[in-house]
Amino acid sequence: MPTREEMARNRYLRPIAHRFLTPELWRFTRRSVPRGVALGIFAGFIIPVGQIFLAAFLALPARANVPLSAIVTFITNPFTFPFWAVIANKLGVFILKVDLAATGGAAQEEINSGRWAWFIEMFEGVGVTVLVTIFGFTVLAIVGAAIGYLLSGFVWRFVVARRRQRRLKAMESRLDERLQKGADA
Repeated sequence: MPTREEMARNRYLRPIAHRFLTPELWRFTRRSVPRGVALGIFAGFIIPVGQIFLAAFLALPARANVPLSAIVTFITNPFTFPFWAVIANKLGVFILKVDLAATGGAAQEEINSGRWAWFIEMFEGVGVTVLVTIFGFTVLAIVGAAIGYLLSGFVWRFVVARRRQRRLKAMESRLDERLQKGADA
């Protein structure tokens, strides 16, 4: 991960460096962490290449944690992508209720009806399986981002609450020691 200083010197980032390198985008706060996780998951599933850059640039207007959003995109990497592709395909088939074996004729009739012509022109020559998988990845991106946001918010609160509880116990024990020393004197 490049440092903030290296990014400030980068000639491609120089036009937006003043916005991109603000300290609040690099701090771990209760609001920026869930936003960073959600944007990282969304960018990781929505595009297969360049998701780190997408997550970092989405983090700017969302005021999310930039390093965390970039790191979370590694949920999809070359090793896990086949697994996620199978999950996305199965999810797309389940949601769209597509029977991939019998779709050839029915899908062609629907395409010829003209209602979906604009959509099909975008993916000319792409099979139904690929479209179903793309739809599954879109669903994974949206639902995964929402779940990631909620889950990281709960984990953040739990971690902060435990740290606070430990600090309070330590302060209480130090106070008890002082009071005990004062009572003995």
